[in-house]
Amino acid sequence: MLKSIHPLLTADLLHVLRAMGHGDELVVVDSNFPVTSVAATTVRRRPVLLAGANVVEACAAILSVLPIDTFVDQAAWRMEVVGDPAAWPEVQREVQEVLDAAEGRSRPLASLERLAFYEQAKRAFAVVGTSEERSYGCFIFKKGIVLPDGSTA
Repeated sequence: MLKSIHPLLTADLLHVLRAMGHGDELVVVDSNFPVTSVAATTVRRRPVLLAGANVVEACAAILSVLPIDTFVDQAAWRMEVVGDPAAWPEVQREVQEVLDAAEGRSRPLASLERLAFYEQAKRAFAVVGTSEERSYGCFIFKKGIVLPDGSTA
């Protein structure tokens, strides 16, 4: 264990988060997502698996250390519900709350149609697979920067 580091942040996941640069994207997904095949196309080429963690817990841990990009209009996405793109399943509302709390302000999740989400995920730095059983627990976060004084921009 490390002080002030969430226990879900495994050595493997911390390595990925540290290796990412400004503008790189991290995908965090539920247990229905094709994590291995999509991860094979990413920079990392293999998934980071957080067995036993749900997606809300995983996002809370990740967003406790990952700055979200402020140089772009959109830096966080959710997968749209097929046939009802305006729907916000509970799992997505919960992650929106986690994101806003981590950022200290509202950072609305944009939506991506399912196949567009898969395509964007394939170009990501890495994919984190969780044990989340609820559908549409799939998110993408674009990494921002940390300034020399430790603040984020």
